[in-house]
Amino acid sequence: MIGSLITAPAFLGFVLASLMLAVTPGPGVMYIVTRTLCQDRRAGLASVCGIATGNFGNAAAASIGLAAILKASAAVFVFVKFAGAGYLVFMGIRALRAPRTPEAPENRNFVSPAQLFRDGFIVALLNPKTALFFAALLPQFMIPGAPPLWQGLVLGCVFVSIAACTDSVYVLAASVVSSTIRRRPSWRTYGRFVSAATFFGLGLYAALASPRSGK
Repeated sequence: MIGSLITAPAFLGFVLASLMLAVTPGPGVMYIVTRTLCQDRRAGLASVCGIATGNFGNAAAASIGLAAILKASAAVFVFVKFAGAGYLVFMGIRALRAPRTPEAPENRNFVSPAQLFRDGFIVALLNPKTALFFAALLPQFMIPGAPPLWQGLVLGCVFVSIAACTDSVYVLAASVVSSTIRRRPSWRTYGRFVSAATFFGLGLYAALASPRSGK
């Protein structure tokens, strides 16, 4: 099916471009690494799944024209942007209010996999820059004559799959050191502040984003 939607050279070029973009650390990588360090590998992987699902939602939105609406309407872009930023700030506040349990420090920042998936999904989906990113990237590798909607969905799925793999590598790398640093008394004391500061920083980054600032 892919052969009928995109040529082999274009597909290879798209895979290489996607890999280069995916391995570059960004807010998404910072988010999943923080989740891994504050909890464990399973938390990081659950976050990766949520982010991947949200990113595919943006790819689908770009394929059906929502990105064009976001680009044309400053009001819609600002609304979605601040909704995402607000949710990140809410997560930061929730991290600060996490209960202190000295006798069981490893459970202090525990969040269920379902909630981690949901948080990652919402954070990714409420990032309008991602839809604009897909709207700018996908057409570069589409071929005339083939259905643009299906091309966009297939290419978006390929990119999200590649990004999920590279994000998982970051999670595995972070998990190597997470169990060690979480046993340290200093991390037990300040871990939730590190987590909260990361979410506040990501929220500020999202709030200050412009449509032309990239993915």
